[in-house]
Amino acid sequence: MTRRAIYPGSFDPMTQGHLDIIERSAKLFDEVIVAVLVNLDKQPMFTVEERVEMIRQVARWPNVRVGTFAGLLVDYAIEQQAQVIVRGIRAISDYEYELQMALMNRRLQPGVETVFLMAAEAYSYLSSRLIKEVFKLGGSINGLVPEWVEQRMQEKVKG
Repeated sequence: MTRRAIYPGSFDPMTQGHLDIIERSAKLFDEVIVAVLVNLDKQPMFTVEERVEMIRQVARWPNVRVGTFAGLLVDYAIEQQAQVIVRGIRAISDYEYELQMALMNRRLQPGVETVFLMAAEAYSYLSSRLIKEVFKLGGSINGLVPEWVEQRMQEKVKG
C-alpha cells in the first residue's frame, strides 16, 4: 500500500520552514500532497493559483505533488486516499492548537492519523504572517523564503 500524506496550509507565502517540512515528509512517505487551503474568508497576498505555482517551482521532489482543497481536511484526505496529515510544530502554542485539530480530525475520520514534525531550529520562529509583515515594512527576508518566492513578492508589491 502506498503511504500517502497530506501537508496542508495556506502557504501565503511559502517559507523555508514549509520547504523543510516538505523535504522531510518526502523522505518518510511514498507520496506527499502539499494541499493549499482555499479560504475565502482571508485576504491572501497571493491567489491560490499563484501559491500552487510557487510551491511547484520550489518543491521539486519526485514524490511531491500540489493540490488544493476547501472544506474539511479529513474529507480531502479520504478523497486523496491519504492515511496521514503532516503538521509542522514551531512552539508550544502551535502544539495546543494542532492537538485540538488532530483530535477533532481523528473523531471525524479515525482512519487518518496526524503526524507532527518539529520545525528545524533555524525556522522555528518563521510564519507566513511574520514574513509578510517584515517584507511590507521593508525588512530583509533573504534566506527565509525561497529566492523565487521573494522575487514573486517583490513583483506583487511593484505590480
